[in-house]
Amino acid sequence: MNIPVFIASIITLLAFIAHSFFGVKESLSLSPEAVSNKQNTNGQDTHSTLKRHWLQSMCAFQMITIDLLMLTIVLFLISLTQIISFEKHLTLALSSLFFLWGVAWLIQLVVLTKEKRDFIYLSQWAFWLICSALLYVGAQSM
Repeated sequence: MNIPVFIASIITLLAFIAHSFFGVKESLSLSPEAVSNKQNTNGQDTHSTLKRHWLQSMCAFQMITIDLLMLTIVLFLISLTQIISFEKHLTLALSSLFFLWGVAWLIQLVVLTKEKRDFIYLSQWAFWLICSALLYVGAQSM
């Protein structure tokens, strides 16, 4: 068993569960209907545009759910079996993917916010970078 990759598998599984249950609830609270109940919108055109943007973000959000599920399965396969013949290369590629996601998340936070607490509240970047490091270490022991 590859312990660092197994730990990354568990972290990714927990992220999948949190994303699937809690993240969906948060995203649904931003629906135009939920927002218009709290605030009065400026006409149907604004409401339609807001709804279209919200639908797009919900669809993208669910694509990430599938990514997390597939990553979880692949990481458990790598850490617990020997069925993937190119597991070292795949683990290094996934380490790079997680690293780039962490960096992209941080860049977006730097560009979009000036609040330091947002870096803590939206700390998914730490998840991606920790998993990246675990996968890199795990790949070195293969």
